[in-house]
Amino acid sequence: MDNENSRNTITFAVIAMLMLLAYNLFVLQPAEKKRAAELAHQRLVATQQAVLPTAAAHVVTRAEALAQSARIPVNAPALTGSIALKGARIDDLYLAQYPVTLAKGAPKVELFRPEGVAQAYFAEFGWAGAAGVPNAATVWTQTGGDVLSPGHPVILTYDNGQGLVFTRTIAVDDHFMFTLTDQVANRGPAPVTLAAYGSVQHQGKPVLTPNILIHEGGVGALGEKHELRLQAFKDWKDKGDTSIQDTGGWVGLTDKYWLAAVIPDQSQAVKGGFRISTVNGIDVYEANFVGQPHVIAPGGGAVETRRLFAGAKRVDLLQAYERDLNIPNLDNAVDWGNLWFITRPVFWLLSTFHGLTGNWGVAILLMTLVVKIILFPLAKRGFDSASKMKQLQPRLEEIRKKNEKDPAKAQQETMALYQAEKVNPLAGCLPILVQIPILYALSKVLWVSSEMRQAPFFGWIHDLSARDDSSFVNLFGLIPWDPGATPLIGGILGGVLHIGVWPLLYGFTQWLSTSMSPPASQDPSQKIVYQLMPVVFTVMMAQTPSGLLIYWAWSGTLTIVQQYVIMHRAGVDNPIDGAIARLTGGRGRTVRKAA
Repeated sequence: MDNENSRNTITFAVIAMLMLLAYNLFVLQPAEKKRAAELAHQRLVATQQAVLPTAAAHVVTRAEALAQSARIPVNAPALTGSIALKGARIDDLYLAQYPVTLAKGAPKVELFRPEGVAQAYFAEFGWAGAAGVPNAATVWTQTGGDVLSPGHPVILTYDNGQGLVFTRTIAVDDHFMFTLTDQVANRGPAPVTLAAYGSVQHQGKPVLTPNILIHEGGVGALGEKHELRLQAFKDWKDKGDTSIQDTGGWVGLTDKYWLAAVIPDQSQAVKGGFRISTVNGIDVYEANFVGQPHVIAPGGGAVETRRLFAGAKRVDLLQAYERDLNIPNLDNAVDWGNLWFITRPVFWLLSTFHGLTGNWGVAILLMTLVVKIILFPLAKRGFDSASKMKQLQPRLEEIRKKNEKDPAKAQQETMALYQAEKVNPLAGCLPILVQIPILYALSKVLWVSSEMRQAPFFGWIHDLSARDDSSFVNLFGLIPWDPGATPLIGGILGGVLHIGVWPLLYGFTQWLSTSMSPPASQDPSQKIVYQLMPVVFTVMMAQTPSGLLIYWAWSGTLTIVQQYVIMHRAGVDNPIDGAIARLTGGRGRTVRKAA
């Protein structure tokens, strides 16, 4: 009996122990993990609430705003400006290599401007989650370095008087990348919980570029696969705030050419996104990230390294940072558009030719030549068909006149003639359709790439991303008069009637190419519309970037050469042979007439 009781006791003890282990494993531990996750989430929420943006109630001048804080000068090859000791904000930056205009002595592009100025724009880094952390009103002490420049960092410190000592080291490279290393030492008697954050803020809605194809607003690489995230200024309020968990990534604000992005440690879990707040009646657009909370024990410390990109979206530079600093998809800050799989190769080809020639305009000419060579088989088929169509024009005219009162029969006989002669009237459309995506990609590159901004060609073209400055109204500059400044009608003369040399060259190539092609219809009214199209397109294209017109004019010239060679060999009437015959008194090549 005693043995049986002992056996039962042992069995009960084992079962009880197994039940306790199972309860701990499947109930207590998951509950503890859930509670820890909830606490971490609460800390993150508290941290986010602690770094809500500020905004000045009164607008002051830039000089007055700068004078409100002692400052550390920034003097780098690509950046000039200063950092405020109040708040340790990077809020005064100019792009030293980018003038606003091409005029002599033009000021440099302003990227950041301090709070208090209209359209304030700046970057801010800090800690949140505990009382006494530095904020926008904290005045830091400069303890190392005099002027921030490449190879010469500056050091700032702040002692909150409650046991926390903050030390920030700021470095800058030769281009547009700042590196901030923050150290926190807990000299108090109790542990503290802190989370690092980075933020780029724009106070007030920016003046946007009047082009619906250009993205301006929030941009970042966030999420499990660092997907591109966009939040346009124009509909930011409607979309509201966005917040995404990630490891690493980056987030920032962008416009046509420039980017300001805050970049966390790429091995750290963060919560990043876009936020809009209204402070003192001002809408504050913000891109930010918040890191995981650090529990810093007494006598302990924490170190965080964060970066700020503030400058031009040069593709080669973005890709170098992406490669060397392991920043994912940073070159996606350039607005490649929905057809990125075409836009990127077009830019790569242009960049390659620019590396060989040193001129973006010449690069456009060479790229156009490559496109023409690739599309030549399609173009030849279309021109062969067009030549046959030209030869068939007399017979088509006969069919139209014979069946003038019976359009259905005329159409039937026309199609039968096409079939008998093996002519495809739509063959000439295919090369044009194929070029449309290429045209879009080139337009996109000219509109958004900082490399094309103020890039010269030859002669009077000093900016391939801007329209041709010459105008037929003042005889292309021979008359010292600005048509756009004319009272009452200056808007028209400097707007829709501002047609320069390259638009006219483009229009001429379109007219000549149209004249060499068979009419799209035998209807007289449609023929007139067809003949007017080059004029209409010349007026429309005159306001587009000159680089695009150079592409079209050169492409049109190559098209005309291809058309002429094929039509001349086929013995088909064309305007060029006709002009040569008139100039030589009829001694030109006799063109074989169609039967």
